[in-house]
Parts: sequence; structure tokens; C-alpha cells
Amino acid sequence: MSIVLSQDSGVARYVQIAEVMRQRIARGHWTQGERLPSLEALVAEFGVARVTVRQAVELLTREGLVSPQQGRGTFVTGQPATRHWLKVETSLQDLADAYTDTRPEIVNIDESIASAPLTAEDGSAAERYVFMRRVHSRDEQPYCVINIYLDERIFRTQPERFRMQTVVPILASMKQGGIARARQVLTVGSADVEVARLLRIPVNSAVAEVRRVFNNASGRVIYLGQVTYRGDFIHVEMDLKPGPGGGR
Repeated sequence: MSIVLSQDSGVARYVQIAEVMRQRIARGHWTQGERLPSLEALVAEFGVARVTVRQAVELLTREGLVSPQQGRGTFVTGQPATRHWLKVETSLQDLADAYTDTRPEIVNIDESIASAPLTAEDGSAAERYVFMRRVHSRDEQPYCVINIYLDERIFRTQPERFRMQTVVPILASMKQGGIARARQVLTVGSADVEVARLLRIPVNSAVAEVRRVFNNASGRVIYLGQVTYRGDFIHVEMDLKPGPGGGR
């Protein structure tokens, strides 16, 4: 199966190829000491010129992950540093604390008035929502794209703060009209062209998609967040409670 690379992400194709190869090494698809597929096989898989694959291999060589050997091929010689630093929190307070502690670099790429794509189970809709689409980064590396639908009445109380800071800690700190119920659902998906461009990853890369809904005491949805995380940056940790049968 060929890998689809983003053509307009602003990320060179050899960098995208190197990222795919780096992930394969990190996940154990290519193990220590294993010879990589031939140059011709990689050219066919990625649908690029030989020089582009060579550039990707050179990049991984400089990182100490692979070693080309004359007449024998290219072998795996190292492991990437772990990047699974972003924990998907399972409580509202932990989520608010995480956003406060990480202090993401925020790039707002859209703001408008819109209706939120709610379901019947979400709760009642606010009269109007402020829609914000933004990218969160750490050390200049984007790690998530988020679509936010925030009750306009709440947004108007502190518009500049909501524009410049992460929304969840602000809502969590509200004494009146804030969060009375919070829930989120995580699913695994793949990056489309737009998400790939914003997160600087190849199209169809694994991503984690989180849908968060916050309600106030009257059941009104005051916040809907649709978050797409780079799959290679997150981990999910859960405490498993033993059932009636104990540890069996």
C-alpha cells in the first residue's frame, strides 16, 4: 500500500517520509539491526523520486537511527527519543491542570459566530456560539488542532482572555454559570489533508480525536471541543477497577 504525502503542508516530502520511517522504528515495525526495504521498494511505496528517499535516509542517519552500509543496504541502528509526553486526562481538574502546566503556544486561525454541531444527548444549545479554530504547539511543534464552540454569552465576559489562553482552565475556574457536567469521548482516526497540513504530518497518519462537551447546571452546552492530536505525541492511562471476581 502506498503512503499518501501532503503536497501543500509546507513540509518537504523527504521530511514527511523520514517521519513515517521514524515512527516505524519507534513502534518496532523495523527492529534494531534489521535491514530496511530497498531504495526501489521505498520509492515505489512513497511515490517519489530516488533522491527524495535518499534525503529522508540521510536525515535519519544524522539522527543516528539508521546506518547505510555500502553494498549491504541500510540498517536500523538506534531508537527515536520518546515523544509520548501528552497524556489524555480523564478528569476535569487534571485536564485543566494539564493545559495550565503545558502552556501551549496558541495560533488562532479562525473566529466566527456559528451554531454548534450538537447531538440530542449533549444537552440544550446556547443561543449562539463563538467558534474558534486553533493549533496548539510545544517548542514550535504543533501537536493538536482544536475546534471550539463556546457559549457567546460566556465568551463576551472575557473575550481577550479566551482568545489568548486555553479555554478549559478559564471555564473550570468560573464560580457562576460554569461547568456542572463534563465528558469526553476518544476515538482513533487518520489525518486528512487539512489536519496533516496543520500538524505537519503525512496524510493518513494516525491521530487521536477527542470530543469534549461541558454543560452548565441547567444542562446547556457551554463548550464543545473537537480536538485532533498527533498520534505519536499522546498516551492514554487509565486505572482499571477490579470486578466482583477480583483479579481473575
